Amino acid sequence: MKLSCGTSFAFLIMFLLAGQYVHVYAGSFHKDVKIHWGDGRGKIHDKDGKLLSLSLDKSSGSGFQSNQEFLYGKAEVQMKLVPGNSAGTVTTFYLKSPGTTWDEIDFEFLGNISGHPYTLHTNVYTKGTGDKEQQFHLWFDPTVNFHTYCITWNPQRIIFTVDGIPIREFKNSEAIGVPFPTRQPMRLYASLWEAEHWATRGGLEKTDWSKAPFTAFYRNYNVDGCVWANGKSSCSTNSPWFTQTLDSNGETRMKGVQSKYMIYNYCTDKRRFPRGVPPVCT
Repeated sequence: MKLSCGTSFAFLIMFLLAGQYVHVYAGSFHKDVKIHWGDGRGKIHDKDGKLLSLSLDKSSGSGFQSNQEFLYGKAEVQMKLVPGNSAGTVTTFYLKSPGTTWDEIDFEFLGNISGHPYTLHTNVYTKGTGDKEQQFHLWFDPTVNFHTYCITWNPQRIIFTVDGIPIREFKNSEAIGVPFPTRQPMRLYASLWEAEHWATRGGLEKTDWSKAPFTAFYRNYNVDGCVWANGKSSCSTNSPWFTQTLDSNGETRMKGVQSKYMIYNYCTDKRRFPRGVPPVCT
């Protein structure tokens, strides 16, 4: 069985391997997530749990989290972002562990004034430290239709894809002293919140609250992951994503996206790193 980002899962398979359960399943917002903040601003719109919306007004944003934790996995969702003047808003889909030395893998969509593109902000935190930002302007309007965003996280690498196209790869470079998220299980989160002090043009563009409520939609949430429970991970090394790499075609497509649509790369920011870029960049 081949599973890939952009595939619509319509099944639930549970099988026993070495005394542990491995799950591959079609997600349901009713069953798999909890709307954990927002005081009613997060809503599931259908009985099958395929469509969920998050809203933001001047009083509060909203968000959901997965019921389960994962140590490695492939997670995807389709999103349609806040249309019109979305300056100061941040819409997210990410993985995060608890604690003060947390790990985190981020998709963050930074809103903008009408007629200007969203910024897709990606980052990887290890042991509470991020500073690995890459940002993109997408090649489509993410407010018109749903598009698929996917995080593949295995012991060797993290791959970010948009509509099945890889846009970023963060490799495990622990051999040269660069931390990589290998030990802390993470939950999936999504949120819509206000960050007008930094989100749009470094905080120059503020949120126009007369346009509130701002609403983003999520659908077809799917996870093929190693569920963490009772101090153990139900991980099958037979899962295709567990050893997934980018082939030559994937590398070419990623480099094409980065050359045309990347607007910031921490690895080339000499002003930020005057003594030399971080080791992982070389």
